[in-house]
Amino acid sequence: MSTDLKDKIEEPKPGMIFDSMEELYEYYKMYGNKTGFQVIKRTARKGYDGELEYICLTCACEGQRKSKSEKAFTTRPITKIGCKAKLSASLHNDGKWKLISVVLEHNHILNTPSQTRYYRKNKKINAFVRRQLDVNDIAGIRTNKSFNSCVVAAGGHENLSFTEQDYRNLVKKRRQLRLGDGDAAALQKYFLKMHRDNSNFFYTIDIDEEGRLKNVLWVDARSRAAFKEFGDVVTFDTTYLTNRYDMPFAPFVGVNHHGQSTLLGCGLISNEDTETFIRLFKNWKTCMFDCAPKAIITDQDKAMQKGIEVVFPEARHRWCLWHILKKLPEKLRGYKQYESIKFAMLNAVYDSLSRDNFEENWKNFIKKYNLSDNKWLHGLYNERQRWVPAFVKDVFLAGMSTTQRSEGINAFFDGYVNSKTTLKQFVEQYENALRDKVEKERQADFASCNSHIPCISHYSMEKQFQNAYTIAKFKEFQEEMKA
Repeated sequence: MSTDLKDKIEEPKPGMIFDSMEELYEYYKMYGNKTGFQVIKRTARKGYDGELEYICLTCACEGQRKSKSEKAFTTRPITKIGCKAKLSASLHNDGKWKLISVVLEHNHILNTPSQTRYYRKNKKINAFVRRQLDVNDIAGIRTNKSFNSCVVAAGGHENLSFTEQDYRNLVKKRRQLRLGDGDAAALQKYFLKMHRDNSNFFYTIDIDEEGRLKNVLWVDARSRAAFKEFGDVVTFDTTYLTNRYDMPFAPFVGVNHHGQSTLLGCGLISNEDTETFIRLFKNWKTCMFDCAPKAIITDQDKAMQKGIEVVFPEARHRWCLWHILKKLPEKLRGYKQYESIKFAMLNAVYDSLSRDNFEENWKNFIKKYNLSDNKWLHGLYNERQRWVPAFVKDVFLAGMSTTQRSEGINAFFDGYVNSKTTLKQFVEQYENALRDKVEKERQADFASCNSHIPCISHYSMEKQFQNAYTIAKFKEFQEEMKA
């Protein structure tokens, strides 16, 4: 179906067709609002190519609550009561989703349509209201009065898409990104201590006139020393912790002689605009003895790109190939020949041995599938010197073809960071995480000094590499020999 969703709010039946998984979910959610139950995504399955091919949506009352003996005497409301209402759908070759089974019966009383505004999925605070509430909080207006002003403006509680508790939760979260005098002082105190312990510890803190954090950058002595050895190519990525924890973490990452990710500096930023990136990059460059990397790998962020052009004009700026290819389903799934298009594009990207070879392969690819009007592909082609392997193979990238290096660093912090971590706590946890990273590098150093990988050929060249390389790098060399 490609008509307006409002025309679809009929009872679900097997065989119904939807243009996308998002459209299917939106339909069932609207049907739930109309009928009186909340919808959750229960099961999803990916195919061999990593793309979603099956989804099961259920009533939120599906399943049973798991008993925890240590909380046996804690009374909490139970919502999981084994409701069987659900629908399941699968992805077809044409990119559309088809309902394959539907269960309509619920084992509980359904809510009235007016009560569905309390569902978690229906609660939202738009950008305008967020800004207004933020201003009220800065001005010192009490939370209950600020919320009541929203009630009056909306014409009653029933017209609001959030509750007072939702607003209080938002304020608490926003305050973590707005440092008061005490928080800023505590953060600075911590950095001063680190600097006293080692004079090579570098940091900068920028606070605006409202006490808001603008930029924080800190680089420990070990990272500054590592840059001299491993700073030729750097990845910079702000997406991972920002997406997961709303923590605007911006790591500078290199790769050491074991092929391990190594931190070359960490930033916390409040905005992702050109001005912010320029200031962050300038501070980092100053910290690194006014030296710049020869190559930088990032995503396709335009503000970041402009910042790099200003601060590191001589550096080769490469886009993360992984981020680009990750967008293929979003940008090309609508085409009937999606799988063939995807295969042909990947061939043009990976199998082109020279620039001229790529130009020919790309031209044939676009012509064969009549894709000359696709703006996304057109934009990628115009910037081909930033991401196509045939255009960047003359640049030393230390094996870092994507910003998955920085995502690996971000994942390294998973055991130390959660959704309740404040900025000050995060900076403190950084030190603990770094100790673990250093220990892993020392273990790899020990292994390389006290053991070796036997040669697989009689070539003297291999013996030379065996003596010069670490175990990890020598293994990579042998894999190339085998190929």
